[in-house]
Amino acid sequence: MSTVEKQKTGQTMYGVEPYKETKGEEYMGEPMKKHFTKLLGAWKQELMTSVDRTVDHMKDEAANFPDPADRASQEEEFALELRNRDRERKLIKKIDKTLQKIQDNDYGWCESCGIEIGLRRLEARPTADLCFDCKEISEKKEKTVGKG
Repeated sequence: MSTVEKQKTGQTMYGVEPYKETKGEEYMGEPMKKHFTKLLGAWKQELMTSVDRTVDHMKDEAANFPDPADRASQEEEFALELRNRDRERKLIKKIDKTLQKIQDNDYGWCESCGIEIGLRRLEARPTADLCFDCKEISEKKEKTVGKG
């Protein structure tokens, strides 16, 4: 089940319940910031645990197969795991950056236009730094111009 589907059904993400906004509550007040700090911390911990499991798995599975096909298969498996871990390492950096934004009171606001990103979007993608409209524009530009 995707993150968005979990949010719609009210299921926990990384063991953290979705935020329940109270009527008249200030956007990105202390309760909301605490919630997202907890959510991001749990997500980061899950990623770190995954990294540890990969290291252990690679140590356990590291064998010198005499058959070249078996050796190639193992090397391909390790390469795939390392690519996944690299993606997770980048995500951990982004989580750290987001946690710093919470401390600096910059979290939850679009970096492009300055409006609220919105609770639903942040629940679905806690590291989001653009509102839905700006993200859509950014993606359209990327498709048209390319990344670079």
